[in-house]
Amino acid sequence: MALVKLSGVKKSYKLGETLVPALRGIDLEIRAGEFTSVIGASGSGKSTLLNLVGCLDQPTEGSIQISGAEVTEMNETQQCDLRNEKIGFIFQSFNLVPVLNVWENIELPLLVKAKLSLDERKKRVASVISAVGLDSFIEHKPDQLSGGQRQRVAIARALVTKPSLVLADEPTANLDSKTAHMILDLMADLNKTQNVTFLFCSHDEKLIGRVGRIVRIQDGVIVE
Repeated sequence: MALVKLSGVKKSYKLGETLVPALRGIDLEIRAGEFTSVIGASGSGKSTLLNLVGCLDQPTEGSIQISGAEVTEMNETQQCDLRNEKIGFIFQSFNLVPVLNVWENIELPLLVKAKLSLDERKKRVASVISAVGLDSFIEHKPDQLSGGQRQRVAIARALVTKPSLVLADEPTANLDSKTAHMILDLMADLNKTQNVTFLFCSHDEKLIGRVGRIVRIQDGVIVE
């Protein structure tokens, strides 16, 4: 069974009196353990697609299933629970809390999990910090880190909840070329060693050779 399955997914937005189609009928399956990139130009619909899979937005039409559960039939609370339990997010602009250090930023998503013991919380944070190679930077605040280090913190924060799926929206867009390839290498390594399923979007054609599977999107439809 597919981890993520989209069938006939459409999404339109209202711009004044005009209805603007962002997705025009998407059929897509993502299986557990895949390392998939959605490639497309700005405005092609790739970020909209990621937002729908991440339960951050609702489709105008169609079906979205995650681990066999129909997302479009869930209420807001159920979708929020699904996000917290099964989905990790990595953002282009890192979205770290400036006043918190590396450890605290990574720990943040676990603080809403009441059933998690303090010991388990510490183990998880320490484990992902080690996995992304930030052991020496635990006390550092975001403004004391390079762009690549900040994105490593963001990746660790996405992984600490042990999600089934990690979504990344242009995760290398704010990084120089060398750092971008290092971040892709890290994500690919985590995909292989920890079987983390990654779905990320990018417009950078140079990254194509670094991923397991390419899905091309153009004008709201999958073309390859």
